[in-house]
Amino acid sequence: MPLTANDVDRFEASRPRLEAIAYRLLGSAGEAEDAVQETFLRWQAADVDRIEVLEAWLTKVLTNLCLNQLTSARARRETYAGQWLPEPLLAGDPMLGPAETAEQRESVSYAVLTLMERLYPNERAVYVLREAFDCPHREIAEILGITEATSQQIFHRAKKHIADGKARTEVDGAAARRIVEEFLAAATSGQTEPLVRLLTENAISIGDGGGKVPARAKAFEGAVAVATFLRGLFKPGKAKRALVGGAPEVYAWTANGDPAVVAVVDGRVVGVMCLEVTAEGIAAFRSQVNPDKLERATVHWAAADHGEPLFNAF
Repeated sequence: MPLTANDVDRFEASRPRLEAIAYRLLGSAGEAEDAVQETFLRWQAADVDRIEVLEAWLTKVLTNLCLNQLTSARARRETYAGQWLPEPLLAGDPMLGPAETAEQRESVSYAVLTLMERLYPNERAVYVLREAFDCPHREIAEILGITEATSQQIFHRAKKHIADGKARTEVDGAAARRIVEEFLAAATSGQTEPLVRLLTENAISIGDGGGKVPARAKAFEGAVAVATFLRGLFKPGKAKRALVGGAPEVYAWTANGDPAVVAVVDGRVVGVMCLEVTAEGIAAFRSQVNPDKLERATVHWAAADHGEPLFNAF
């Protein structure tokens, strides 16, 4: 039986939540949209009158689609060119989902999304559904076809893995801007020392170029190595301008709730650098420069009131 207009409206009301779940599970906005659209097709083919709780049914279908996708994605990422990082979402993107609690905000942070790559697909699903969407373990167990006790065990194990890998400090928008401005002032000073003072001793810098934009396959590690790299990165040069198509406008922004540097050329986002801030200093720089993973950021940037750039790089 074809869906009625009311059936379609019911699905569309659930779409933002479904997209937010899928993005956290997959780390890709495009793949999240595809998973949600496939969920709609399953809804279209279902006997909707027999579905008692729409939200639970849709969440189960979507989660299992994402689990299948994650299994194949793990294999693809083993042959990925260089480092793999999630697709960043700029402030205001509805796919970031709920942000009322610290747990919800943290679950979509760039640092935690990267850490979740270490989890098995079912661990990631339990962590996301419980931590970000407060699903009861009874419901998660039904979705994954496991017992409630197993769901609880998986959650505690996943949460421990995430906690062991992070020491992130949450900052508000104003503080994020100050942190980025201070970092950029140090990075463009032409000296290494001001940068070293901002970093933790074991700071890292990782870049994802996807084989399309040059990015070092191995992370820079240690404050001095990271500071030296960043100083060189922001040093002007014709080759850099040619690579990105001009002199990027540089903005202090937030992405996935983290302080971020956004580089824009002729309205096109060419790079998003997320800063992981801890009580001891900046612990990590994760730079997304793969153009395939910046298309959505470009669309949202065009609609944002971003004001004037801090400066033009290169």
